[in-house]
Amino acid sequence: MDSTLSNSQRAEVIVQALPLIQKYNGKIVVVKYGGNAMINEQLKQQVMEDMVLLQLIGVRVVLVHGGGPEITETMARLGKKSEFVDGLRVTDKETVDIVQMVLAGKINKTLVNLLQTKGGKAMGISGMDGRLIQAEMKDERLGYVGSVTKVNTQPILDLLEKGYIPVVSTLGCDKQGNVYNINGDTAAAYLAGALGAKRLIMMTDIAGLLRDKDDPSSLISRITVQEARGLYQSGVISGGMIPKVDCCIQAIDKGVQKVIIMDGRVPHALLQELLTNEGAGTMVEPA
Repeated sequence: MDSTLSNSQRAEVIVQALPLIQKYNGKIVVVKYGGNAMINEQLKQQVMEDMVLLQLIGVRVVLVHGGGPEITETMARLGKKSEFVDGLRVTDKETVDIVQMVLAGKINKTLVNLLQTKGGKAMGISGMDGRLIQAEMKDERLGYVGSVTKVNTQPILDLLEKGYIPVVSTLGCDKQGNVYNINGDTAAAYLAGALGAKRLIMMTDIAGLLRDKDDPSSLISRITVQEARGLYQSGVISGGMIPKVDCCIQAIDKGVQKVIIMDGRVPHALLQELLTNEGAGTMVEPA
C-alpha cells in the first residue's frame, strides 16, 4: 500500500473495498494467465500476491495458465522449429511431449511454488488429471491440438473445497490415452463455464479491447456479446483479438456471468478489477 497514506486513509481504502469483498466471497473466479503476460518476473510475483490475497478474503480462485513463449524457446533449444496454422501451434507427437514437459512440468510447478512462497495454498493439476479436460483432435493439419469435448469439474471442486488454489495446465486427453495441446483461452472458457464462475479474467499483454488498436486511450470498458459481434463486422475486432473475444463469448454462452480482458502487465490489475469500482480492461457481458 502507498507509504504516503496515513493509517486512517489505509483503513478507509479497506472499508471501501468491503462491499466488493462480500460480493466475491465464496464465488469462483477463473484467471487465465500466460503467454507474454508471464514474462516479467516482478509482475509475476505481484499477480501471485493478488491471487493469495483473493484466496485469503474468501474468493475461490482457479488459475489456468499457458506458456507459448516458453514452449517455443524450449523447442528451439531442442532443435525443433515451431509452426503455426491460424494462430495454433502445429503439434506432432514429439511436440506434444515437449508441451507436456513445459506446461505440466516446469511452468505449472513454478507457479505453484510461487503461490506457496506468498503464503497461499496451491496444487498443480493438468487437464489430463482426473480426466479434467477431455478432448479430440481439432484438425489433422494441426496434429495433437485438441478440441474440448467434456469437462469434469470434480477435481477442481475437490481442491477448492480443501482450500487450495488449483493451478491448471491446459492439456487434454481422450479415452485412447492420446494427449492434446489445448489453447489456453479456450480451456479457460470451458472450465469457467462448467464451474459456473462469477468471473473469467483473461490476463493478456494489451490494455483490453481497443476501438483503434494503435490508440490505448480508445479502450472499450464495457461491451455486450451482441455489440462485440457487431465489431467483427466493422473490423474493430481483428487479428489476434478474434480468438480471444470468441472465447469470451463462448464463456458467457456457457454460463459465466462476466468476462474481463485485461493487461497483465499492469501492477495489481487483478485487485483493481475485483476490489475497486473502476475495474480494469474490457468487461464483456451478456446482452
